[in-house]
Amino acid sequence: MIRREPIDRKGQVRVTFELPSDPWVERVNLVGEFNDWDTTSTPMVRARADANWKVTVELEAGRCYRFRYLVDGAQWLNDWHADDYVENPYGSSDSVVDLTESGGLPPS
Repeated sequence: MIRREPIDRKGQVRVTFELPSDPWVERVNLVGEFNDWDTTSTPMVRARADANWKVTVELEAGRCYRFRYLVDGAQWLNDWHADDYVENPYGSSDSVVDLTESGGLPPS
């Protein structure tokens, strides 16, 4: 799941990425264009309320970003609530979050 909210800084959107809980998963990282596909720089944390994995990042509005989730350093997953999917050079596809509409917010 992806949630967007505008922030006071002009041209920025706070985006929360959420992946459903799995009792066998030990760690999840958000990896994408916004962190230069660094597999360790954006770790997700388990929410106490529902045990889902979550992380919030601030991104520049007005563009699209490719991303994926890396589970336990070995398994790549897409977000089934992504705005789009784009093929990558590795034979699979990347999720896309689209922040081009209405300052990064999804259409009403």
